[in-house]
Amino acid sequence: MTTTTIQETKIVSPARAASSGAIAGLGGGLVFGMMMAMMGMLPMVGMLVRQENSFIGFIVHLFISAVIGSIYGIVASRHPSTYLVGIVAGAANGIIWWILGALTMMPILLGMNQMVFVIGEPQWISLMGHIVFGVVTGLLFVPLSRRL
Repeated sequence: MTTTTIQETKIVSPARAASSGAIAGLGGGLVFGMMMAMMGMLPMVGMLVRQENSFIGFIVHLFISAVIGSIYGIVASRHPSTYLVGIVAGAANGIIWWILGALTMMPILLGMNQMVFVIGEPQWISLMGHIVFGVVTGLLFVPLSRRL
């Protein structure tokens, strides 16, 4: 005799998933932001709003982290809420945003088109930071998603 378990699918409001993701993204952004501060990278982030300033760069970074976290929350809310999924999906999210953000949008927005998809030591360090951001975001989203 075989036993079949049917997993109940929970319908989650996109707005609630996005807000939980934003909170998780802020947590990931805080960790990544501290890493960026130690490496002196925040003034460049501030240049996205024409302010070469660490504090402004940190605020811009947190805003971006919350937006990326919101997107993550909407996507991740459709998957099982386990810590393993949070680690794997979070790392994948970090890699995706490293490609979209650090390798593509950031150089374009800063007028450094010649740097698009250029990968050297700073970009590899950035990849590690993005993975840390993604994993922290994914892990924080797990308990938040269980409350949805």
